[in-house]
Amino acid sequence: MAVVLLALAAWPSLPRVLASDGGAISRRGTYEGGRYLIEVPAGWNGGLVLFAHGYDGGTFVSPLTSYLQDRGYALAASSFRTEDYRPDLFVDDMRALLELFIREVRRPRWTVIHGQSVGGHVAIVSLELHPGLYQGALIECGVIDGIGNADLYVAARAAAEYLGGVNLFEAPDRETLIGRVNTQWLPRMGAPPAYTERGRRFDSVLKYLMGGDLPLRLQGLPRHYFRYIAGTRAAEFQEVLRHASTLQVRYRIDPGLGVAEDELNAKVRRIAPAEGARSRSVNPALAELTGRITVPVLAIHETGDARVPWSNEQAYRRRTVAAGTAHLLVQRAVRWPSHCGFDGEIREQAFDDLVAWMEKGIKPDGDDVLAPDVSTLGLRWTPLRHPEDPVQRR
Repeated sequence: MAVVLLALAAWPSLPRVLASDGGAISRRGTYEGGRYLIEVPAGWNGGLVLFAHGYDGGTFVSPLTSYLQDRGYALAASSFRTEDYRPDLFVDDMRALLELFIREVRRPRWTVIHGQSVGGHVAIVSLELHPGLYQGALIECGVIDGIGNADLYVAARAAAEYLGGVNLFEAPDRETLIGRVNTQWLPRMGAPPAYTERGRRFDSVLKYLMGGDLPLRLQGLPRHYFRYIAGTRAAEFQEVLRHASTLQVRYRIDPGLGVAEDELNAKVRRIAPAEGARSRSVNPALAELTGRITVPVLAIHETGDARVPWSNEQAYRRRTVAAGTAHLLVQRAVRWPSHCGFDGEIREQAFDDLVAWMEKGIKPDGDDVLAPDVSTLGLRWTPLRHPEDPVQRR
């Protein structure tokens, strides 16, 4: 089946095709959650995958589309109702999509939610807030620690401010802030891989915020480095940033760089969430996650992902350990410096392994994401070594 980018203007209202006809079903339309697509192959096996897309400029075509169709699985996907970063709304959009599928087709035998990037935030919150709605989750390059990812970005910016000696929060406008970064901060600090001595201090702090001395971390960092210093100008992120907090962040820095860890933690600017934000009773999707999952979750994540860092995986693993649900979470590292740049076979194997876990009770293998030594993460799950992978050079 050809995969095309779906534009609103190209989506006429199609007549309903009844599941009882026994043939394939292909539908496009609009609903309260935005635009949607439904694909059901002939001879459908009863399994349904709901795809929660990432923040990628408008497309919501699943990378598993052809793979699912060829193996008898149905697919439904949503554009979401807004381009703002609103996982709280997107959780409801996915619930409404499932209800739409049940009305238009029939109730599936099981439903997996597949979350990519921002969709990973949607998927994990859906599992925590609506146990029983989905029977499993595949999360790739996902914001699996929810609001913790926003905390990380704000914490990095505060460290950049302290270590660079440039005010990065109190600027009258975006243009002024960018001017400070370009004319003051970057000349003092440098950028990867050409850091100054002061810049190496910031990189050490950033390294720990991102999850440690991960394979290909520095190769993935340059493209997204500016975000850690100046944040984002996009208005669509403002709601999630209202909920960000660094009050709980314990910074780390390597010894011998001229800044003591205790000094850094005592003097760095601390950011508190807006009044009323981060409340489970008000908006649980933007509160700290609990780790309370009830169904299998398989997560895949690149070690050199600088947009949604690997530390998301570590943080959510700790939450499941505390909640007693770690046996339901399997995580796999892929040694690559990209965000959501997986080889198709990696994703397809993960999906097949998740289904076998759900249907047959065969729990798949994964990585120990909390192991002190992160240098060997992902060796089993990375079929092609990156030319700059340190293991490749041995």
